[in-house]
Amino acid sequence: MKVLYIGGTGTISSACVAESVRQGQDVHVLNRGRTAGRRPVPAGVTTIEGDVQDAESMRRALDGASYDCVVNFLSFGSKDASAAVDLLEGRTNQYIHISSASIYHKPVRQVPFVESTTRRNPYLGYAREKIAAEDVLRRAYEEREFPVTIVRPSHTYDDAHPPLPGDWTAWDRIVRGDELVVPGDGTSLWTLTHASDLAVGLVGLIGNWQAVGEDFHITSNEALTWNEIYDIIGRTAGTQARLLHLPSEFLPVVAPDWFWSDLIVGDLQHSAVFDNTKIKRFVPSFRPTVTWSEGARRLFAWRADHPEETRPDASTDAVLARLVEGHRLASAALAPLAP
Repeated sequence: MKVLYIGGTGTISSACVAESVRQGQDVHVLNRGRTAGRRPVPAGVTTIEGDVQDAESMRRALDGASYDCVVNFLSFGSKDASAAVDLLEGRTNQYIHISSASIYHKPVRQVPFVESTTRRNPYLGYAREKIAAEDVLRRAYEEREFPVTIVRPSHTYDDAHPPLPGDWTAWDRIVRGDELVVPGDGTSLWTLTHASDLAVGLVGLIGNWQAVGEDFHITSNEALTWNEIYDIIGRTAGTQARLLHLPSEFLPVVAPDWFWSDLIVGDLQHSAVFDNTKIKRFVPSFRPTVTWSEGARRLFAWRADHPEETRPDASTDAVLARLVEGHRLASAALAPLAP
């Protein structure tokens, strides 16, 4: 099975490349060749240099090549999807498009999410772009028989990248005993998936011809509250997680400079629980095994071994500190007014 990964060195894609290699596939990876060595390409993988934002560069990179399957981790909106169809039509027997589970209807109307759940997210531009890309590919399948399979990951992490608003900065604040902002009351349910588990599901779809024309989310079966997620980090680090609960809608107003503000309002504040019946039916070997308790231990070990790569980001830390201090000052000002 000859497989091309467009991307291949990110949190999810590197795990999928490794799983493809483990399963004996003939793996090729195309990207700009500028990625640092945190997730090196495994031995035996053929690397190709090309820029997905440059159509001519992509044509040169793939000149004369064809693949049993192409997996694209670098396609985001409708323009990218249209370019992929034009470039790959006739070159591959299957095209796996990486979408996002953030597309499911917000606010949430029912749980768990299934693949037929209405796609609508008026709060998050990224989700709207992913919906537009899916629409382009659906039309290409229906009108031109373009062999697309759509995969929707949710919040996926690996041993080197914590799944937290604020990344290692949030982790660091818990460990050092500083308060960490949590949207809402922290009781919404959230699903965290280790990349190695997702990879089993995705790679199981490669060459699975019944999956052409289908869509799948691939997630863990474990749903935890955000309070529990942070509490487990504290327990892993041997400390108490100090959490400051603030209204989610408050964050874009007081912290518009924080990357995570819009993402929290458009996605993370809502409960995200998934029914994985469909992917398990198509890929019986998909059985997620990495719990968040285990994942947190792996991240703890990675942080200990890679201190230079896991330092808190000063700008993110400053935003969180500003929110904590603003809350303290507001609480102090209101204290005399309390009955």
